[in-house]
Amino acid sequence: MGESSSNINIDFEFIAGMVVKWYWVLLIPLTMAALAGIYLIYSSQRYYVASTVILVQPQRLPPDVVRNIIAEDINTRVSTLSQRIKSRTNLEKIIDEFNLFSSDGSQDMYMEDKIDTLRRRISFKVTNGRNRNADSFAVTYKGTDPVRVTKITQSLASYIIDENLKLRETQVLGTNSFLEDELETMRKKLVKTETELKEYRERYMGGLPEQLNSNLRILASLSERLPHAREEVRATKLRLDAVRQKISKGPGPAGDPGAGPQAGELERLKEELRVGLERYTARHPDVRRLKAAIAALEQQPATPDDAPEGDTPPEAAARPRGPSLIERQRQEILAELAAEEKEVKQLKAQIGVYKKRVEDTPRREQELLSLQRDYENIRSAYHSLLGRQLEAQIAVNMEKKQKGEQFRIIDPARVPQKPVEPDMKKIVLFVLAAGLGLGCGVVGLLEFLFQTFRGVRAVESATSVPVIATIPEVAGPVRGRTLFWKRIVPLSGGAMAVSLLGVFLCLAYIKG
Repeated sequence: MGESSSNINIDFEFIAGMVVKWYWVLLIPLTMAALAGIYLIYSSQRYYVASTVILVQPQRLPPDVVRNIIAEDINTRVSTLSQRIKSRTNLEKIIDEFNLFSSDGSQDMYMEDKIDTLRRRISFKVTNGRNRNADSFAVTYKGTDPVRVTKITQSLASYIIDENLKLRETQVLGTNSFLEDELETMRKKLVKTETELKEYRERYMGGLPEQLNSNLRILASLSERLPHAREEVRATKLRLDAVRQKISKGPGPAGDPGAGPQAGELERLKEELRVGLERYTARHPDVRRLKAAIAALEQQPATPDDAPEGDTPPEAAARPRGPSLIERQRQEILAELAAEEKEVKQLKAQIGVYKKRVEDTPRREQELLSLQRDYENIRSAYHSLLGRQLEAQIAVNMEKKQKGEQFRIIDPARVPQKPVEPDMKKIVLFVLAAGLGLGCGVVGLLEFLFQTFRGVRAVESATSVPVIATIPEVAGPVRGRTLFWKRIVPLSGGAMAVSLLGVFLCLAYIKG
């Protein structure tokens, strides 16, 4: 325990002796550092910082009512605005407006250097919210004049707000213009496709896929009607052959009313009626036609051609002779045969047409499906663009009425009272550390070069011989010159060093 105490005393004695011996070496660097600190305080340019906080206010209308069509997020827009603010054009306006760099030392600067200096003095600090989007951001400007710094900061904030409105309005107007152009192009395509679809339907009307069932029914009806028409032609030809045979045989004997051509035709019609009733019902058109012909033929009186030449009545002889009954009947049958043959040809032609329509139905269906698919795609795209264009118009009106997302100043810039540069605390720490460090270094060097024994312990450690006794220093009479150098000069130097340190600390406190 006693040994530890002696070690501590020896160390303290060593340090105290070294300080007493070389204290003036410590005071000189400390005094020089204090003088350098005072010079730094007076010569350093003071910079002030003004800041304004801008809040990102979301759009006032609900997003489900009016959708935001601005593609970029707020972080990208803030970055874009910061680049616009730091652009050369805007910085030149700020330099001319606030007469920056007009001092004697800055007039010879190039414009590029002025712009780079001003650009470094402007800074942004973005505050992100929970959704990682910017909720607010601060605009900061650093300068030498606190009033001018405040005005420039306010100008930057106003410029940001105006540029944000212009940027959003430009984006929505550009989007609206683009959608209008695309909508007009799509409308022309839609009209063209509608016209093609209409022309296709008009060109192939009757052979469209939706008319297939109707065409099949008509084709079945025509196919069913064709055998009947052919049967009618055959029957008419038989009638014509019978009439021709009667004409070739000549008139029948006189006084036989039943041997004339009218009786033969009546019998033939009755025979055809009997055959027709066996095949068809009484409502069939052929049956009705035969009945009507028989009734008309029974109502006709006997003609003069059926009587002998010597028995011609006077009133008949007085009438002009015209075509005979058998000849008129032949002409009627020929006309009827021509009409029936024409009907058969028409039925065949119609059957060919409807067969062609039915056969072409699959191909028409594929062509029509292709046209309709193109039409539906273009129509869907048109309605989609129309909806977006209406939303863009609403967004344009919203931006013009300033109902969209906006920037609002929540903390305006104020005139700064305390400079941010130079930092007095750092200067004080640097000056004291430099003075003490330089002094301690010089003392250590001198102590290494001029080694001495301080205390009994130092002698015993160096010689390994125990010290028996110590002789105290005998003080002699103090002379004037010795008193001056050993008393007055050290005290005066110490007082001056302490005074300079005090002045340095007071100035640092006042300025900082």
